[in-house]
Amino acid sequence: MPRPILPPLRDRFRLTPVAARLAPLFGFALLIVSCALASFAFACATPFAACAVVAAAMLPLRPALLVVTGAWLVNQGIGFGALHYPIDPSTIAWGFVIGAAALLSTAAASTVLRRLPQGRTPLMLAIAFVAAYAVYEFAATPVLGGEGAFTAAIVTRIGLTSAIWLAGLVAACEIVRLADPFGRAMRNA
Repeated sequence: MPRPILPPLRDRFRLTPVAARLAPLFGFALLIVSCALASFAFACATPFAACAVVAAAMLPLRPALLVVTGAWLVNQGIGFGALHYPIDPSTIAWGFVIGAAALLSTAAASTVLRRLPQGRTPLMLAIAFVAAYAVYEFAATPVLGGEGAFTAAIVTRIGLTSAIWLAGLVAACEIVRLADPFGRAMRNA
């Protein structure tokens, strides 16, 4: 019998691509790989809001924060190491603010997902994404300025890119869940 897409959950998590004991490692690997790809493809426009939602949908808050921190560290390592970001106070400060914004957006996504009903997972992920993206985008501006970089066109373009990344990350989770490479279906039977 085929397994339904996005089945009802046994716990509070919206995405369950692997067994619960493997979820932190899977989430870490998924976000590290996607963050590395995004860092090379988009340089400073890594979709941390999408990463935050996926981490919050798969993990309790503390592990989700650790996974997003790992993704941020990969982004910064690629930026300063491979893409040769300038090593000056402003760039370093922006790096830390981006990290803080990613963590705040993870907390926002986790809070929203915890408060929303368990059904309609795609809609709930979309609502969590809007909250995470809003927190992410507007957390840095008051701290470091740069309002000119937050025009409606730029924020919309980055938001759409992040939404596409979220869809891709959710699709990757569903493919892994349906493929069941770790034999979760047999252990749960």
